[in-house]
Amino acid sequence: MPRNPFLSLPLACFLIGHILAADSTEVAQASANAPNLLVILVDDMGYGDPRCFNPDSRIPTPNIDRLARQGMKFTDAHAPGPLCHLSRYGLMTGRFPFRRAIRWQKAPAIAESRLTLPGFLRNRGYRTHMVGKWHLGFTSDDKFAGPLKGGPVDRGFDTFFGIRASTDIPPYFYMRDDRAVMPPSNRIEANQTEGWSPIQGAFWRAGGIAPDLKLQEVLPRFTREAISVIENHAARKEDQPMMLYLAYPAPHTPWLPSREFIGKSGAGLYGDFMHMVDSNIGQVLRALEKHSMSENTIVIFTSDNGPVWYDRDVERFQHDSSGGLRGMKADAWENGHRMPFIVRWPGKAPANSVSSQLISFTDIFSTMAEILGTSIPEGQAPDSISFLGTLKGQRDAAKTARKSLALAAGRGHMMVRLENWKLITGPGSGGFSGGPKKPGPGIPAGQLYDLADDPGETRNLYEQMPEKVNQLSQLLQKIRSAD
Repeated sequence: MPRNPFLSLPLACFLIGHILAADSTEVAQASANAPNLLVILVDDMGYGDPRCFNPDSRIPTPNIDRLARQGMKFTDAHAPGPLCHLSRYGLMTGRFPFRRAIRWQKAPAIAESRLTLPGFLRNRGYRTHMVGKWHLGFTSDDKFAGPLKGGPVDRGFDTFFGIRASTDIPPYFYMRDDRAVMPPSNRIEANQTEGWSPIQGAFWRAGGIAPDLKLQEVLPRFTREAISVIENHAARKEDQPMMLYLAYPAPHTPWLPSREFIGKSGAGLYGDFMHMVDSNIGQVLRALEKHSMSENTIVIFTSDNGPVWYDRDVERFQHDSSGGLRGMKADAWENGHRMPFIVRWPGKAPANSVSSQLISFTDIFSTMAEILGTSIPEGQAPDSISFLGTLKGQRDAAKTARKSLALAAGRGHMMVRLENWKLITGPGSGGFSGGPKKPGPGIPAGQLYDLADDPGETRNLYEQMPEKVNQLSQLLQKIRSAD
């Protein structure tokens, strides 16, 4: 007679219970020893804005500079894409955004089946919080009366307070978890600032706005909310670690510095607003110190993409927001996606250290997994490579470090890196800087740069080195076909 499968049910229940108990013990152990994580992502800040990356910067950034002195500064760190939503998708998922058509206006950009960084950490025992700009979409609700699904609390965060997109994209309203705090029942007219381009200055678009939201108050409001998260976590007095993702919508337009910051930089309205951003970051860092959380908190600071800062602005203010790199926001050129990136981890990351290791925002996912001594589920975070060895200053870190990188810009341009070599698959910037759109006489079909000798991308070697172009083209195809 065949064996009755139900005879083994008690044994199966015992084994399943034992496995679940073991897993919960592992999670509890990971939680007790795990560091907190604070990710501060600012918006549209250039590589050359913080003085710790550009000594000639005309913007005071004392808090960011102090963070660099206390931690490790990465000089070859890259956003997963040169625009807001692309960067944030890669940061949250550990996946290059060109693998998915990112549509955030009417629907969630992150699929429900896609594991996110906060979801992964929550599974490991973290309390996960987000404050600030999401920009990865919600289900549409034109009346804003019910839940807006597919946002932060449906993608791994326990709590969320913030806004759906930038502070120049209506409708303007605050959200608490998955609901509007107040619907955008009022209306605000469009605004521009004389003396700047149409997309600079105190620029915003016309549209609905909630009665409780004033654009000039959004930045300090988010700082207060972030401090509240830290205070509440400290008050719990538990071993459970905290993740806080603080996504400031600044210094993205509208540039709205408070009165005490006006005229305090040498870079006009933009510099004054960036100085205000730095001051708000300082308030959050001091909250960690006040509650004795600094020593066991990894702080990561970076920006989502490059600035909107033209050559005429450099001439006008003698401030180079690119820090010597080429291009600006949305570009395949370096200043579109090479970002200031700082990690402070007391006792682990050497203080006042600098790394030239190539990294991407996608790599935070695998780095946290290695810190926790756990693995990422198969098929998730496919483009994430841990930089923990580099962060700890280990001599053999280069063996397992990232060697290549790919991202998409505009006009169908792709960028691929292999160590110091960089290929762009079309002419021009592919973004806001413009340039030729099609090949022609004197305009090669693509661009090849040796960033070791030419970080400013001034010498295009595309036609002189066809073998290198072919090598990088094949690499790009390999990266694009993998997931």
